[in-house]
Amino acid sequence: MITKDTFRRGLRKGWSTTCALTRVVIPVYIAVTFFKYTPVLNWIKEACAPVMHLFGLSGEAALPLVLGNILNLYAALGAIASLSLSSREITILALMLLISHNLPVESAVSGRTGVNALAMTGLRLGMSFLLGIILNLSL
Repeated sequence: MITKDTFRRGLRKGWSTTCALTRVVIPVYIAVTFFKYTPVLNWIKEACAPVMHLFGLSGEAALPLVLGNILNLYAALGAIASLSLSSREITILALMLLISHNLPVESAVSGRTGVNALAMTGLRLGMSFLLGIILNLSL
């Protein structure tokens, strides 16, 4: 049975987690929305379009992919929410980010366990790109 104390602790932890995620998602959402109304997003879109085409993604999808790989999945979610991506593009991005998210932190953790951090980062990026291409071809 749930006691009042358990309920209060759960509520506090839930609120704390919500606040932590909000500090990442909302600023990224606002920044990407701002970039949509400036030439910056078009520059990113045009520069990345040839590579992103391999994955069946628009050039602007590079933004959540890079944010997810460098920062975390919540930053990628904030960027995805502010862009007009199709469900197909979101599915491909989700698979790619599932494999290669938060690379700096996870590479450091890998290095501390004795695994070659650079090799692990290369493997994760390579598999992410390979599976992005395969999913593009199969959808």
